[in-house]
Amino acid sequence: MEKQLKKHLLNGKFYNVSKIRSKTMAAIRSKNNKSTEMRLRMALIRAGFNGWFLNYDKIKGKPDIFFPIKKVAVFVDGCYWHGCPKCGHIPKTRTTFWAAKLCRNTQRDRTLNRFLRTSGIKVFRFWEHELQSKFGLDKVVRKLKRAIYDEI
Repeated sequence: MEKQLKKHLLNGKFYNVSKIRSKTMAAIRSKNNKSTEMRLRMALIRAGFNGWFLNYDKIKGKPDIFFPIKKVAVFVDGCYWHGCPKCGHIPKTRTTFWAAKLCRNTQRDRTLNRFLRTSGIKVFRFWEHELQSKFGLDKVVRKLKRAIYDEI
């Protein structure tokens, strides 16, 4: 666990957490958000996009979708985990810890964006809620199409 989060916990550990809960939480690994990322992937396929990779691990940050020829990285950010100003929130239990955790996630996203942009990669981040409606999904696809195919 990161230093910033540890300072909000007594001795850097959670207490009053059952062994079952601890084991369950430790087993969770970020792979992809099946519903949200799948909606975007299907929309890209329907729109005729090609030349992209999923969870591209050859560059820092492992973007959800990466177009190596055009150097475009796409991240789909969950509203809760990435601190969406529209629909994200801080839980009512252990608020100090969660506020620090979500703030750190947001800072990490900004730092990663800066790093990728200085490396010559265009970065696009879309909120989970933007991909929920047909209108929002179409808007995202148009934005990516301009960035990837309309560029001279």
